[in-house]
Amino acid sequence: MIVKICGMGDTALMRKMAELPVDMLGFIFYPRSPRYVVDKIDPDTIRALPVSLKKAGVFVNEPVEEILELAAKYHIDTIQLHGSETPEQCRILKEEGYKIIKAFNLTKSNDFKAYEPFCDYFLFDTPSEQHGGTGAKFDWSLLSTYTGKTPFLLSGGIGPEDAEEILRINHPQFAGIDINSKFEIEPGVKNIEVVITFLDVLKGLKISARGK
Repeated sequence: MIVKICGMGDTALMRKMAELPVDMLGFIFYPRSPRYVVDKIDPDTIRALPVSLKKAGVFVNEPVEEILELAAKYHIDTIQLHGSETPEQCRILKEEGYKIIKAFNLTKSNDFKAYEPFCDYFLFDTPSEQHGGTGAKFDWSLLSTYTGKTPFLLSGGIGPEDAEEILRINHPQFAGIDINSKFEIEPGVKNIEVVITFLDVLKGLKISARGK
């Protein structure tokens, strides 16, 4: 199961998170977010993270040129689009060599076929004006209405207490989770002990016993 920790804003914690069994760290490039990283995180600290760890940049309705400029500057390899971006924008970014995650608010009437050729993952999140980070869940029973072929990540209000429920999700395209605000001390600063306890349950590990 893929584990993405989004909204990273603390450099020291970022390095510690990189030592855990997580697959991806997310960095917010949406200026209205309290986790906005531009001019707050040195790009070289992202470049210094392990090559095996994916680095996702989260963008909301930014011009493609701006996305490409920031992705290059901050050494991002995965682009997460969290606004009303079009399939054509996804295509352009994917052809530039980036992995693409497109976020959607899941409803019974969604049709994602136009996006499927250009997205590596979909991300299903809770509807909000602030485009994520609300700490609120949506109705996970809606996952059963998704019949597409693109694997998806589950987001939106996932908290430390949800590990066992996540393990019970049975969907052929369920690829992993994206966690954020429910694991924070303050915006951008994660509680690493809570993350470790969560991973112990989710991945059947004993990270805490190893002193991580």
